Amino acid sequence: MPPQAAPPRRPIGTVDLTPVPGTAGRPFVRFAPPEHYDDRTTRLRPIGARLAPRVAAAAACLVLGLGLIGGAATGSLLTGDDGDGTVSAHTAYTRAGELWHSIPADQLFPRTLKGEGAGPGGADRTWTRIAVAPDTTCAKAFDPLLHKALSSVGCLRLLRATYTDATQSNVTTVGLLFTRADQEATQALRTRFTDQGLDRRADLMPRPYPAKGTAAADFGDAQRASWTLNVLTDAPVVVYAVSGFADGRTVSDPQPAADAMKSGATTAPAQAGLGNEAQGIADRIERGLRKAVQKQSTEQPS
Repeated sequence: MPPQAAPPRRPIGTVDLTPVPGTAGRPFVRFAPPEHYDDRTTRLRPIGARLAPRVAAAAACLVLGLGLIGGAATGSLLTGDDGDGTVSAHTAYTRAGELWHSIPADQLFPRTLKGEGAGPGGADRTWTRIAVAPDTTCAKAFDPLLHKALSSVGCLRLLRATYTDATQSNVTTVGLLFTRADQEATQALRTRFTDQGLDRRADLMPRPYPAKGTAAADFGDAQRASWTLNVLTDAPVVVYAVSGFADGRTVSDPQPAADAMKSGATTAPAQAGLGNEAQGIADRIERGLRKAVQKQSTEQPS
């Protein structure tokens, strides 16, 4: 019997669809392993092995971020910075209380004050400083009753200056009382003065500073004609001003500045514009104080 020819050789990778002897119907399919696959060297790594470096990196970033935030917050607390470059209200309040010994008198009490629209009927005013009192305590600067009313905030220092108008017919003493109080006590004092009308009582008028050898030499207690008093809440300071006539005449019916400035007021202080004098000068000294606080706060490192 002649030898049978060997079946033709199939190309590598083809599938043998010839039925195996003894089986019917379906061919047996065998798939070859994919190229370059080596089941002796390739292993599945545990999920934890892949996540561990990522978790560590994320944790490091979190710690670093918290450190930066904590450092910024600590710096804000130490410097009084609110974080955006502004100064906190508490810090500004504290710094304002230190101005009495760090700001020159010429800055707190300028030699000349411009009062545009500050006079009766919106007339312009110009005031010239004629005296600056030595800084002192409050022992003799207030009437006993006013001294008692202010006692809850204490008296750290009192700064005063006296101004005259362009005609030298009116004189006004303006004062800055620096207290020892915190913000809560200051707010309580302001509430008491406004709610009880203490800032409008004639028996709680501030005293003037009658500087010798000036137009205010005869400006005594009996010459007080109009006044204003404002308890600040953003600084431990009470701002006040009291005005009168430069010729030394006595005034029997002094008026709070708010009343003397009303339209139709006919009292001597109102007719002479002394309410406008007291209020106008007090307002400008108060503005100067706020500017000094702001300037000091921006100059200090934050």
